[in-house]
Amino acid sequence: MQEKKISRRSVLAAGAGAALCMPFIRPAWAQTQTVRALMWEAYVLPDVVSKFEEENNVKFVATFFDGNSEAYNKLRVGGAKEFDLVQADGFWPQLYFRDGLIRSVDYAHVPSAANYLPEFHAEKFKVLTDPASGSKIGYPFCWGAYGITYNAAVVAPEKTGTIECMFDPALSGQLSTSARFEENIALAALLVTDRLGSREKPRPDGKPFNPYVLTDEELDGVKKLLIEQKALLLTRYQDNPTLFQLLQSGAVVAATEFAQVFRQLLTAKDRNPKQDFRHTLKMKEGGLGWVDTWLVTSGVEDGPKLDLCNKFIDRMISSEIMKRIGEVAGCSTTIDLRGISTEEERKVYLMDRSSEIADLFMFDQPSSPEKWERVWSNVQAA
Repeated sequence: MQEKKISRRSVLAAGAGAALCMPFIRPAWAQTQTVRALMWEAYVLPDVVSKFEEENNVKFVATFFDGNSEAYNKLRVGGAKEFDLVQADGFWPQLYFRDGLIRSVDYAHVPSAANYLPEFHAEKFKVLTDPASGSKIGYPFCWGAYGITYNAAVVAPEKTGTIECMFDPALSGQLSTSARFEENIALAALLVTDRLGSREKPRPDGKPFNPYVLTDEELDGVKKLLIEQKALLLTRYQDNPTLFQLLQSGAVVAATEFAQVFRQLLTAKDRNPKQDFRHTLKMKEGGLGWVDTWLVTSGVEDGPKLDLCNKFIDRMISSEIMKRIGEVAGCSTTIDLRGISTEEERKVYLMDRSSEIADLFMFDQPSSPEKWERVWSNVQAA
């Protein structure tokens, strides 16, 4: 039986339910005046799109993808002419820009950009700045991390301050990780490289340490560590509902995830008062972070089409819409919503913890996908 493939956004989309039906999507050839987006389905708000269409006499055409690699490949085969907007996360926008798939942007033309949290201001969030030209290449949208959700009534908070927690024999049979191989390998790499003391040594690409660019020795250490971890795991969960049940029932006391389940646990109607769920974003050895972004493709020239793209992005990152996006998709937003949010919302959506994003390693493309897939195959077969 073929293993079910899951992604962070497919998990988010599953929670949106019927609200994500897309009656407004039409073939690209049906209208000449269109804004065409290649994006994650979880971020679609049909009523917002319909209002944008009506106000601007334009049709919004959305095409969905499951992961960054899929979107990147679509753009490489002529997609920059087929799409006007595209979404990506981590360091993928820099790859898009280097390959000429997206264009530079000007925050002055998107007024809502003035409301970013301090960590995402144009001059501070360098992930969306092209190192060579200094040009801004996209707009931050939502953010999060692949951290540790745990029950503090069972696991001492200081234990989850290190990735060692997820490899602790004392918690054998009470741990769980997702089935996503890239995050499992990258997170284990943080622990392996910390143990080896190899981060300050010359890196394979000549750049500062990146857990997605590993030496063969480090990858071998990751393989051994993940094989050891298998005996400690109750399961590798395939979806958020499964993890929710595992944590709520007490079968699992600590798990790596994107904080969506953490939020569900905090807001559950049948919440157990004896449980104290918390989420660690950054561990002693580091953490993995992601920032989803809106990008404008290189097929969009200065003029009316660019103006429409800017208007759409401005609408999507407005405070009102971003608050809804956070609720529907179950993620933290880059716009400062603290002034229009309750104390509970600030806690659930990590609004007061956005400064931690600066110390996380951004999701990236593995430097050798073949080697990473081979490592994961060996782990599964062990």
